[in-house]
Amino acid sequence: MLGVLSHKVYRRLFAAQVVALSGTGLATVALGLLAYQLAGDRAGLVLGLALTIKMVAYVLLAPVAAAFVERVDRRKTLILLDIVRAAVAVCLPFVSEIWQIYVLIFVMQSASAGFTPAFQATIPDILTDEEDYTKALSLSRLAMDLESLLSPAVAALLLGFVTFSSLFWGTSIGFIASALLVASVLLPKPIPGPKRPIYERTTRGMRLYLATPRLRGLLALSWVAAAISALVIVNTVVIVRSNLGLGDSDVAILLAGFGGGSMVAALALPKLLNRYTDRILMLSAGGMSVLVLIGLAIALQSTQYAFGAILVGWFLTGFCYSAILTPSGRLLARSAEPVDRPAVFAAQFALSHACWLVLYPLTGALMTYLRLPVTLIIVAVLSGAGVIAARQLWPAHDIEEQHHA
Repeated sequence: MLGVLSHKVYRRLFAAQVVALSGTGLATVALGLLAYQLAGDRAGLVLGLALTIKMVAYVLLAPVAAAFVERVDRRKTLILLDIVRAAVAVCLPFVSEIWQIYVLIFVMQSASAGFTPAFQATIPDILTDEEDYTKALSLSRLAMDLESLLSPAVAALLLGFVTFSSLFWGTSIGFIASALLVASVLLPKPIPGPKRPIYERTTRGMRLYLATPRLRGLLALSWVAAAISALVIVNTVVIVRSNLGLGDSDVAILLAGFGGGSMVAALALPKLLNRYTDRILMLSAGGMSVLVLIGLAIALQSTQYAFGAILVGWFLTGFCYSAILTPSGRLLARSAEPVDRPAVFAAQFALSHACWLVLYPLTGALMTYLRLPVTLIIVAVLSGAGVIAARQLWPAHDIEEQHHA
């Protein structure tokens, strides 16, 4: 997998992703502490609304950003958006009102809504060999999982020497370093397509996406991935503290279990994708997640080994989550010409985050009003519906190159 880093341009772009992710991880910790400083016991409400604002920005602005990125220099755009994110991070230590958090988060995530799909669409233009691109996707997933595990630990170490507001400066440094790394390489320029009205450019990615059978199947599987990850992200702390009566370290252990499963899948996927088709592997992972949730619900009827059962369940759902989402870049790259890739990647970005926008509050509400085994069964049913839909929408005999009219 690491052999793909011998490609100079990709190596620097991957380094840009890693430093930006590190900065984002520090900001996540610092934002929670800032919310608690300003809102006290209402900090959860503040963070929940901030997360909703983030998702709304992703869903609404990613297609619009892609429409404008199509006509401008992609390298300059990525650098500019990194600078915007760095500037917002610099402002966060000076926040004194809750509404200021919401405004700054909206601006930062609006920049991310433009940056992330454009960045993702650039990688297949650089790594034209599909095997190399698959390794890059797995490496990217591995980097995201490592960030989720290591950033809280690094933040905890830094907080022994600095105040939490100083972590935002680390976030800004991460985005500036990302901008400098992007500036250090020359990116391929896609052949410009015909000039189109702004409305057509804004909706083109979504129309291409929904016209492609395999991508309609991907959307259904994105629903499955969002369901299982929302269950884990939103409810782990409630399960550990309220249901099991355990401490903060146990919350970290369960979240690490989910991240560990995702990392194992990322390491295994390059070899698995050489043996099995994307469709078989992704549908199998979706079906496995349903069985894991049902099995966990049955196991939790006896509370004797509850923590151990949940840890195993979280590890397996993390594996399924990564196995569903990591190959998605291959499907998107196959389904569009280079000039249309930013728009198609933006459509996936917006539509997948729309799934999270629904499932974050839904899984939270289920856990609030129902017992954990019942919540697991309901999430399993929701996931199962996504798997069935994906199997129907994604033809078994998929034509690799599909021309759009």
